[in-house]
Amino acid sequence: MFRFLGDSSTPALSDEELLARSRSEPWLFAMLLERYEEAFMRKAESILHSRLDSEEVVQDAFTKIYLNMDRFEVREGAKFSSWAYTIVVNTALTRYMKKKREGSRVSALDPEYEQQVRDVTEHALNKEEEDEIVRMLEKIPGHFAAVLRFHYLERWSHKDIAHHLGISVAAVKTRIHRAKAVFKKEYEEGGMGRDSIGGETNK
Repeated sequence: MFRFLGDSSTPALSDEELLARSRSEPWLFAMLLERYEEAFMRKAESILHSRLDSEEVVQDAFTKIYLNMDRFEVREGAKFSSWAYTIVVNTALTRYMKKKREGSRVSALDPEYEQQVRDVTEHALNKEEEDEIVRMLEKIPGHFAAVLRFHYLERWSHKDIAHHLGISVAAVKTRIHRAKAVFKKEYEEGGMGRDSIGGETNK
């Protein structure tokens, strides 16, 4: 997805060091992507049994990880991999539940994920929290707010958004990426009381 261009010392950095340095050197985040992209794909596919859905889930998960890197706390027993896998699994389970609600044919979940489905459901946005995010979306340009609303609140696929807006899937992905950066800036300045769109907390 990305090609990393860095100095010879960076490959020796731990995941946690790479994440920390990515705050001031964003290009280093590509190394984490290279290390985990295939493993995350295997995890997502074990839940969704769909290459296309899994690719979108992994892309969304990496975006969540990047936007919420400040929420990861380096402490004893806390590893980047565990935190990141939690985000990947929760993102995949959210996609799984959306497809199931829409009546799409889905494979039965492995028992290990059944409890996590209940946990994800319990932590879904309530009406008050959703309204708060909607208010934040009203503060950013309309074309950015639209793609975030479709993708995160209404759970539309990239393909569905592209069809609705009359643009390519690639253009949708680019617009979502830019929109999330704008939303993050507004979120930080506005001081919203919960995670930003697509966010996860470090447990």
